[in-house]
Amino acid sequence: MMAWLQLRTMGLVAIMVFSVSLAEDPGLPVVEAEQQSPVEIVKKESHPVLFRQKREWIWNSLYVVEEQPAPIAYKIGQLKSSQKAQVKNFKIEGEGANTIFIVDHKGDLFVTRTLDREEKNAYHLTARMYDGNNNLIEDSGEFVVQVTDINDNTPVFPKTYNGSIMERSTIGTKVVEVRATDADDPTTANGELRYSLVQDVDLTTFEIDSITGVISCKTNTLDRETKSQYVVVVKAQDMRGMATGSTSTTSVTITITDINDNMASFTRKTYELHVPEDRKLNEKIGTLELEDRDQIQNKEPIFNILNGNSNIFYIELSPNKDGNLMLKQALDYETTNSYTFTVQVRENLRFPADVNSAVTTAKVNIKVLDVDEAPVFSQPIYTFTVIEERIVSNIGTVIARDPDRANKSIRYSILDKDCPISINPLTGQLSTLRMLDRELEATHMFQVKAQEEPSGLESFVKVNILVQDINDNKPELTVDEIFVCENDLTNMVIGTLRATDKDDQPASFSFSLASESSNFSIKDYGNNTADIMVKQGPFSLEDPKDYSMDVRISDGGRPIQTSITKLAIKSCRCDARRIPTQCKAGARRMGVSVHALIAILLCILTILVIVILFVMRKRYQKDSLASMKNSGEIHEQLVTYDEEGGGEMDTNGYDVSILTSACHDGSLLRHPDHHPHPSLYAMVQKPPHHAQPTACKGDMAVMIEVKKDEADHDRDCFPYDTLHIYGYEGPESLAGSLSSLQSSSTGSNLDYDFLNDWGPRFRTLAELYGVDAPDYYHQY
Repeated sequence: MMAWLQLRTMGLVAIMVFSVSLAEDPGLPVVEAEQQSPVEIVKKESHPVLFRQKREWIWNSLYVVEEQPAPIAYKIGQLKSSQKAQVKNFKIEGEGANTIFIVDHKGDLFVTRTLDREEKNAYHLTARMYDGNNNLIEDSGEFVVQVTDINDNTPVFPKTYNGSIMERSTIGTKVVEVRATDADDPTTANGELRYSLVQDVDLTTFEIDSITGVISCKTNTLDRETKSQYVVVVKAQDMRGMATGSTSTTSVTITITDINDNMASFTRKTYELHVPEDRKLNEKIGTLELEDRDQIQNKEPIFNILNGNSNIFYIELSPNKDGNLMLKQALDYETTNSYTFTVQVRENLRFPADVNSAVTTAKVNIKVLDVDEAPVFSQPIYTFTVIEERIVSNIGTVIARDPDRANKSIRYSILDKDCPISINPLTGQLSTLRMLDRELEATHMFQVKAQEEPSGLESFVKVNILVQDINDNKPELTVDEIFVCENDLTNMVIGTLRATDKDDQPASFSFSLASESSNFSIKDYGNNTADIMVKQGPFSLEDPKDYSMDVRISDGGRPIQTSITKLAIKSCRCDARRIPTQCKAGARRMGVSVHALIAILLCILTILVIVILFVMRKRYQKDSLASMKNSGEIHEQLVTYDEEGGGEMDTNGYDVSILTSACHDGSLLRHPDHHPHPSLYAMVQKPPHHAQPTACKGDMAVMIEVKKDEADHDRDCFPYDTLHIYGYEGPESLAGSLSSLQSSSTGSNLDYDFLNDWGPRFRTLAELYGVDAPDYYHQY
C-alpha cells in the first residue's frame, strides 16, 4: 500500500513516500520513511510497528559549470545534516571523491579541476558524518553533482556530401540531406543546429531546410547541356542559428543527370556511298552519323527509309547510336547499278525541345560497283530423300549459275571423300555410290562446291540427304526371364511377350509358335503383346531336359519381316504365392542375326584351317623322322634315351643289348630301299669277329663317328644327333653346344681328356671323344 503526504517544513516542500511491505513475519509490517519528516508513526495496538532510523541529511542542488578554470579549489556547495553535534567530520566516496571533489570538516564541497560535460555530465557520490570521537552520526547518503553545459563545441559534418538531380526536375525535388553533429547538450540551445546556404552562391537554384538540412530544387529549368554540375556551401550553426552560435561549413557537389530532351540531327544532308555488288547480306555498307547533345545512353534515334527501298536496305543503331546502313537484299550490278532514297530520324523526347534547329532528314545515294562474283546456288540449302537399301541414280540436282554477264561454266564436287553420294561435275546431279541404311545413319549431310572455270571462284552449299525407311529389319523379342513352377496348372500365364523393331515404321507385331510345343502355348492379344500359357504339365526340377519354345514374330510391315527366337524357360519350385524358391537354370534364348551367323561361321572356318595346317606340319615332321628310322628299334632307343636323359647309369632308357645284337647281325646298316648308295658307315671295314669286344664298344664308337660325319656333310640328311635336346639349356649355358650340326668329325682341336676329371660318369664320354680312343677300344 502506498501513501503520499505533502509536508511543509523549514520553508521546503517535501513529498513523503511510505511503503508498507510484509516482513519475514507477515504479521509484523514495516513502515519506511524515505525522506526526513516530523510525521509520527502511530503504533496500533493490534499490530506492533518496526521503525527505521530517519535520514537527517539536508541536500541542496549541486552544480558545476564545465570548463571553469580551477587554479585553486572552489566551493560548489555544503553537506548538511539536522543531527546536532559539537564536532563534525565528513567523508565522501564515489566518482571523483577526494580527487576531483574534496570536503572539509564543515561539510563544504570543493572542485579541484576543470570539468568537461562532453566527457562526463554527472558524478554520483555518497557522504557520511562522524563526531569528534569518529563515531558515525549520519550514515551514507547519496548525492549527485551535475556538470552544466556551455557552448564550447562547434558543429561538425561527419562526411562529405554529394547529390544528384535529373535535369528538368520539378520544383521541390529533393537533392540530398545534409547532417551535422554538435557535442554540446542537445537539450539546450548549445546543441541545437540550424542550416543555411552561404550567400555567395546562386540561391535561385537550390534551397535548404534550416532544421532538417534537406537540399531541394527551386527551379524546373535545370539543363545538363547548359550546366552539368553545381557546388553549394552549407553552413551549420548552433544556438538555434543565433549570431552568437558557433558555425561550420561544407561543400556539396550536385550533379545534373541527363535525360533524352534533345533531338538527334544528321551531320550531313546528303550521304554518298560506293558499294561492291558482292557485299554479303546483313553487312554494314555505310554509317549515317548523328549529332545529339544528350549522353549516349539516353540517345534513342528512330530511322525510317522513305521512297520504297526498305526491302533492300535497313538501318540499325551502332554502338555510338549512329545509323548503320545494312544490306537486306543482295545487290546485282547487272540489274541495278544505283539507288537513291531519303532517311528520316526522330526521337521520343521526354520534354519538348527545339526541333526546328535539327536536321531530321538526309538523302542517301548508293552506287553499285561491278565485281567478278562467285557462283550462286538456286537454294540456300538443298534437301533430298532417298529410300534405303537401293541404288539411286538420280536423287536430285544442285544448280548454281554465274551471276555475271559472262555466264562462265561451272563444275561441281563434293568435299567429303567418304560421302556415299556422288555428283555429276557438269550437271550437279546427285546419285548414290552404295546402298544406304537408315538404321545406321538416318541423315547424310555434306557440302557441294561450285567452281567457275577458269576464274576459280567457288561457292559452297549444304546438302541434306534424308534416308527414307523401309521394312528391312526383323523384329526382336523382348521378354523378361520366364519360369514355370512345378505345380502350375493348365492355362496358367507364366510370362508376357513383347517385341521391338529398328525400323521407323509403326509395327503390328503378332506372336505364334514356330514349332509345336507339348508344354506351352501362346495367346496373342493383337495389341503387340502375347502371353505364354501352360499347355500341359507336369514339370519337375529332376527332369533332365530344359524347357524351351520357338517363338515366331511378324511385324506386319511391307514386306513382312519374321524372326524366330528360341526362348528358354526355367523350371522352378515355387511357394503358394508363385514365388520361386529353387530353380534349375535353363538354356538361354538363341536369337541370332544373319550377320552374327556369318561372323561365327567365318571364325569356325578360320580355326579349322589353322588346325589343319598345324596337323599337316606335325605329320610332315613325323614323316621326316620316319624316313630316318632305318635302324629300327635301335634308333628309337637312342632318341628315347636322349629325350628322357639319365646319363650312362640309366639302363631303362638305353638298352645296350640291342646295340650289341645289332653289331653282330649288321642291322645298323641303312635299308637299301631308302638310299641306293651305301652310307659311310656301311663302307666301314669291320674288324674280324674274334677281335670284336664283348660289349661291341668299338663298333659303337665307329657308328657314332660315321653318323656325325653324315650330319656334317649330307645337307639332306636329318641330323642323327642323339643329344639334340641340348638346345633347351639356352645359348648362355656353360656347357656350350653338343650338337653335331656345329661340330665336325675331323679337324677338331678340342681335347676331351678333361672329362676324365669329372668323375666316372663322364669317363666313357672322354674315351669316345679322346685322342687315343681307338687304342682304348683295341685293348678290349
